[in-house]
Amino acid sequence: MPGPSRSRRSTPPALTLPALAGTGVVLRAFRDDDVETVREASRDPLIPDITTVPRNADRRGALAYIARQHRRLRSGTGYSFAIADAADRAIGQIGLWPAGDDPGRASIGYWIVESARGNGYASAALRALSTWAWSLQSLERLELFVEPWNTGSWKAAEAAGFEREGLLRSWRVIRSERRDLFVYSRIRAPGESKDDSAHRPGA
Repeated sequence: MPGPSRSRRSTPPALTLPALAGTGVVLRAFRDDDVETVREASRDPLIPDITTVPRNADRRGALAYIARQHRRLRSGTGYSFAIADAADRAIGQIGLWPAGDDPGRASIGYWIVESARGNGYASAALRALSTWAWSLQSLERLELFVEPWNTGSWKAAEAAGFEREGLLRSWRVIRSERRDLFVYSRIRAPGESKDDSAHRPGA
């Protein structure tokens, strides 16, 4: 039998971030004037534990977080959007992260600052991102993970068409403890369009 290939793993190509419109939200690139939203998120009791938002960030730390979101795009790691309301005020973040070993699968993570919760923004952002995600030709499965106690988050996922697949026991370390997480998925429907023209800016 032939031996294993020794070819170098290629660097992922840089990605292009579209602007996506949803019900009452716009998903767009982070800007430096979103810094106070990041600072609010950094003071949240949970967000810094499960994301890369630094805890109790000053302006410099918040700007560094914003810069990292742009670097993720350039490095091909994934798509990180600011979630903005109808007035274009940033209220959260949502990201699509392709699985490096499986081009047909990607995970989604999101957060909304406390001052903007309870308005349906998370589910609207999830619907907008999920609809656009099917324009990525190889993608067939979206998945996300939620702590069982986080009712608002998993209800947002269900409102956006995600289905709970089960409970992953001792799945992730959060606050120095291994925690159980619900796993949710959304699968591309047979024949679902891969044309993203309706979601391009200006379309």
